Amino acid sequence: MTSRPPILMAAISLGMAAALSNCSIRVPVQPEIQRVTVATDQAQSRRPQPVAKRDPDVLVWLLADELHTGMVFPYDWLVESGFRPPKGFPKAKYVTLSWGNREAYVQEAWLTPWQAIRALCWPSPSVMELIPFDYDVVEICPNQRVLRKLVARDRGPAVAAFLNGCSRQGPDGRPWSIGKSSWGRGALLDSPHSYFLPRICNIWTLQAMEACGCRIHPWGGLTANGVIRQAEKPENGFEKVWDAYAADTPPAKP
Repeated sequence: MTSRPPILMAAISLGMAAALSNCSIRVPVQPEIQRVTVATDQAQSRRPQPVAKRDPDVLVWLLADELHTGMVFPYDWLVESGFRPPKGFPKAKYVTLSWGNREAYVQEAWLTPWQAIRALCWPSPSVMELIPFDYDVVEICPNQRVLRKLVARDRGPAVAAFLNGCSRQGPDGRPWSIGKSSWGRGALLDSPHSYFLPRICNIWTLQAMEACGCRIHPWGGLTANGVIRQAEKPENGFEKVWDAYAADTPPAKP
């Protein structure tokens, strides 16, 4: 029994060393702004479109519980900027996105200790979760910390390019869906990138923030609190609008 902890720690160290030597902390998505039009949408894009005056900025949200983080974007803004949703994905006012270990998203039960160690210490398959909704962000996520920020509309292609690069596309240019989301009417999109420590969900969130124009430091965002600290910096401009963990936050409506 006494030999198991050293063996376990050695396995963890070797796994982390292998991951760090083979991959960087960032999700390896090309940073260039790209706009790729799906073939089935090309005919519609040639039709004259009415010109409507639009706000120069859009509102985006950052979500965080004690460990995990994600983002919420206006769905129309993503699509008009070049984001490719899976085929048949329902239209909605907003979409919430997050990224992480495939096994943690697919199975309904919590990961076992061995599964958690394996997910963190060795490169493992990952997914990007995409969930549509039409209601107020705080109303949908009352058990989270919710922050928001105005982002220049012309940052849309950069955000769309990053998100497109986080999923694996089929021959039709659409991302591959491997199952249903953990809640709502969303989907789990297969990702070509490996999940491991330190490249965890919060690093994905920071890079999504970076695509929005924020200045981020990946090594300072390994925890959800680290992501929030960076988001709230004056140069990044996120403001907290709801904190489920604050003592003075009123209870959410049932």
